[in-house]
Parts: sequence; C-alpha cells; structure tokens
Amino acid sequence: MLVASLGGAVVAGAAGLHLVRAAGDDVPDVRDPMPVPPPSMQEALKIKTVAYWTGVYLRSWDFALRNGLPLSRSTDSRDHYDLAYDIDACTAMFRATGDHRYLDRGLTFMENVVAAARPSKSLPKSSFRDRFSGWASSSSGEGGDEVPLYESYLWRYGTNLLVAMKGLTNAGYRARYARLLAFAETDIFDKWHTRGTKEYLYRERTHMASHWALIAMNLAHLTADQGRKARCNAVVDEISTRLRGQLRRNPAEPTAWFWSDVWGSAQRPGQDVGHGNAVVTYVVEAHDRGQGWSTADMAAFSALLTRVVWPGGKTYHAYVDGTGTDNGWWSDGFVKLGRYDPAVQLRLERHQVVNDQFAANMALNARLLRA
Repeated sequence: MLVASLGGAVVAGAAGLHLVRAAGDDVPDVRDPMPVPPPSMQEALKIKTVAYWTGVYLRSWDFALRNGLPLSRSTDSRDHYDLAYDIDACTAMFRATGDHRYLDRGLTFMENVVAAARPSKSLPKSSFRDRFSGWASSSSGEGGDEVPLYESYLWRYGTNLLVAMKGLTNAGYRARYARLLAFAETDIFDKWHTRGTKEYLYRERTHMASHWALIAMNLAHLTADQGRKARCNAVVDEISTRLRGQLRRNPAEPTAWFWSDVWGSAQRPGQDVGHGNAVVTYVVEAHDRGQGWSTADMAAFSALLTRVVWPGGKTYHAYVDGTGTDNGWWSDGFVKLGRYDPAVQLRLERHQVVNDQFAANMALNARLLRA
C-alpha cells in the first residue's frame, strides 16, 4: 500500500514499509525496534493479584454509577467522551474476573447512549442531516453539530466491550449484543465512513485516527457483512501503515519508540503523552489480535513509558521525547503495557496516579500475566 501523508509518503522497499521524511526532521528514521530479552517469570510471581486490583477498583464502584448514568443518558456527545473511561474499566474488569456485573454495567451505559441518539435529520444545527442517527453537542462550543471525535472516543471502547462478550451464549446477552452491534455498524462506522474517510476517519492527528483504527478492527472481527468487513479492514490497514511510518527510535532512549502526532513529521517534542494514550490503546489491542504489531514493538512502547516518560519517582514528562512535565495520567493507554512484562507491571504498581480505569486495567494485566 502507498500512503500519502503530510510532509512525506510511505513507500515499499526491500526491508518493508517506511516513511520518506521531509527535510529538517529532528529524529533520524529507524524502522525496527531494538531486540529485547524475554520477561522474567520470577518477576511474574511477585505481581499483585487480580483480587487486589479488584478491591482497588471497587472503591469507586458506587461513585462510578452515580457519575456514569447521567453521562450515558445525555443527548450531548461530549458527555459520552467522558463516559469512555467507565466503559473501558467495565470491559477490563469483565475480562479480568469473568464477573457479569461489570459487563452488565457497561452494557447498560452503552444502551443508554444508543437510546439517546436522534435522527440526524432532526438535529437542527447538524452539518449533515442525513439518514443516520447520532447526537448533537453544544457543551464545548460545537454549536449543536455532530462531532466525530466524541463518538469515536467512546465507541472504540463500546466495540471493545462487544468483542469481549462475543462468545457468550445466553439468549439475553446475545440479543443485547446484536442490537448494539447493529447500531455500531450502521450509525457509527457506516455513518462516518459515508460522510468522508479523509475528513472523519483518517483525521489530522495520530491519536484521533487511532480511535477509528480500533473501531474498524473490532467491527471487522464482529460483522457478518463482508462488504463492511472489507471497508473496515481497509481503514485498519491505512491507519496502521501510517502509524508504522511515524515511528522511529527515540532520541532520549534507543530502545524506545518516538513519533509525532502530526502526520509526516518527526519534529520534537513529538506526541504529547496524554493523547499518546490513545495510540498505545490501539497498538496493544492490535498486537493481541495478531494484526501487525510485534512483541518487540510492545517492548519499545514499554521502554518509552518506563525510561523516557516516567524515568522514576514523580517525574512525569509531557512528550514522548522526554521533555516537559505532566500529571502522570496513563489510565487510558500506557497502563495496558503491563500485560506484556511483569517488570513493567511491577513499576506500574508503584505509580501514585490511580483511578478506577487504571485499577481495572492493572487487574486485566495481572490476569494475562498469570495466565
């Protein structure tokens, strides 16, 4: 595949796909991560248990319901953006424990979101007013329009929840699954794909595009429609190839990845860590599905976390080149790297910025490490 991008292009060569950079980029192009030793199984025996992290998560159980219910019932999609963290936490807890109360809450929240949708034609300030359904947003200055970012931010995790429950045989769950899947297929993916892939799916920043890569990857796995499956796979291939083309060896640490959030650029300081969480979430899920991201890649993202972004203590850097200062919020992405290496998980156990999404993903990490 040849992928044009701002400031450069992805081209095929003997060593595979790589990005031809514009002059003046700060970080030299490197295609492959450094080799890494295998994780230590002795360290895996030291990590905290699923039960421990479940206990941490449940401290926020009642608050999460009080907070999440009104967000899920809102007709403003900006509220659904904030709900995304609850859906990810519920999915992680369901995967970690098999306890259906976590699944039930996630399903209830997503069903409320669907119930709040309205026909686009009925939204007076929508730019589209077409045959699809969705939500208007006014709370953050969007003027009552439909906002693809807010929808993709939630539905990457809504479709993750569907993947997690795909194998359930209970008739009630199957019916709920089918209704949510039909909505995600038509009124999320088909809607924005029809409205324009360049404008609304491939986006102007890596992290925004990664939302759609995850949605498309999930729906390609779930849909029974072969035409839609092909369109989803095309979106995944395009965005994944572009992301691969952004990567190069980190100037602060040769075993870690560096990338810019601006397509075709390699200018420092690169991607900001907060939004970089979304990129990590996508590549983690893609790796676990065997879709183009290697164990060495995961080690390079882990080195980025433990050696560049968080070199120790309460030092949290804001950018992936190790510059700036930030608040250490990694619950939406970087925390998920603990599932590959107990040494990373043990480091994360010492992290002091912990919320329910962080605890839920630590529980899932522990489950996968101990499997």
